[in-house]
Amino acid sequence: MPGQDLIHLIDNWRTKRITVVGDFMADRYVYGHAQRLSPDAPVPVLAQQRTELKPGGAANVALALRALRCEVDCVGVVGKDAMADELRGSLAADGCDASGLIADAARPTTVKHNFIGLAQHRHPQKMFRVDEESRDPVSKSVADCLLKLAERKLKKSDVLCLEDYGKGVLTEAVCQGLIKLAKRMGVPVLVDPAAVEDYSKYRGATCITPNRFEAALATGRDAAEDDEASIIGLGRKLLRDLKLDTLVLTLDRQGLLLMHKGGKPRFVPTRARDVYDVTGAGDTVLAMLAAALANETGWEHATELANVAAGLEVERFGAVPVDLDEVLLDVLATNNQAHGKLRTLDELVTELQAHKRQGKTIAFTNGCFDILHAGHVSYLRAAAAQGDLLVVAMNSDKSIRKLKGKDRPVNHEADRVLVLSALESVDYVVVFGSDTPKPLLKKIKPDVLVKGDEYAHDQVIGYEIVESYGGKIARVPMVKGKSTTNIIRKIGADKPRKK
Repeated sequence: MPGQDLIHLIDNWRTKRITVVGDFMADRYVYGHAQRLSPDAPVPVLAQQRTELKPGGAANVALALRALRCEVDCVGVVGKDAMADELRGSLAADGCDASGLIADAARPTTVKHNFIGLAQHRHPQKMFRVDEESRDPVSKSVADCLLKLAERKLKKSDVLCLEDYGKGVLTEAVCQGLIKLAKRMGVPVLVDPAAVEDYSKYRGATCITPNRFEAALATGRDAAEDDEASIIGLGRKLLRDLKLDTLVLTLDRQGLLLMHKGGKPRFVPTRARDVYDVTGAGDTVLAMLAAALANETGWEHATELANVAAGLEVERFGAVPVDLDEVLLDVLATNNQAHGKLRTLDELVTELQAHKRQGKTIAFTNGCFDILHAGHVSYLRAAAAQGDLLVVAMNSDKSIRKLKGKDRPVNHEADRVLVLSALESVDYVVVFGSDTPKPLLKKIKPDVLVKGDEYAHDQVIGYEIVESYGGKIARVPMVKGKSTTNIIRKIGADKPRKK
């Protein structure tokens, strides 16, 4: 199962160091209501409510790498202004080393002012953008300083990322100097290129990651969405002309195209998503490729992970870094689609750990759930209210026979799993064959162990395990007179007697 390989890779993920060089900028968002038109012009009026500043461009790549558990060195150019201080502070607050951002009084810190309006209680919509920037190439003295800083950073780096937004930092001299430095040190160079007609400044890089339209612009060729041959043609031209080892072409809803020098092209399809905002998707692809390659995943798996991360990115508004655990949970969900809510214990532990790192609380209950009735439904709803996710541990057929006799269970294991999985209150089902759920509690470590209120606190099996690590016990109301045993007795009493 392909997803199992990705799960294994993420389980064995290690913190690596990545150097990011490029156009560091700030994205300023002005949010407000756009309910009316201006009386002096046919334009909407934005009634400002709040503002927000986020690192953008190469800075967004740095934050994306931090979300993927990488150490990050930032090398770039900012102005000698208050915005530069704010950008450095924001990067440092997220754990990035921003000491490599050079202050250049000849240019402002690049800021994109985004104006976001909300009308008639609909979702926020970008109305327009104002850019504060200089696109002039950096001076030779600044370029030389950039190369010296990068050389120091590369001595301890696993991958070099070049993030080019065409703001004048990644000139041909800087790009070629960086590529030669990295090659000499054995560090792979990944480039997210600018939307320019000439890619020659990236010549000799390990890999570039343009989108379809950027690749068409750089090659002077067209590539229709449904024409795989023309898309592959773009890739081959770029590989050949730029002397690249690898090309990853981003294709929006079609996913990614992975091409190696002399190798067979491979399309990596994306799954259908609710695309909301493509902002930051290219940054996310670059970051995941870099983090995955630093973890020695190989290009195919790195591209598959990048495809998942980019898919998650487009489902949110603005450039919001995708956490590694979000990628893991998405891979797990895709991998487990055929199994519904049923998990093995090992699968469940991996998935719940990712949820816990996302701040989710785990509730746990157990039982036979032989003939599901209104009492069970009410109980499981109450159990689900004790946490963000509810795990139901269900006794196996063999363990039920041991507990209740040879005539039980009435419904076999697979049927009971299917019925439990149909309940909205239940998030996961795991089957266990031990006499008690204690072995599961030791591995899962739920935040809340739930049982019915007919049990006293000290009668709840496993309470001491849960409380030993700070978990709690919740006793929830049971519906009086509702039990599987009573139902079986009633069915038996209603049977016609033999004469």
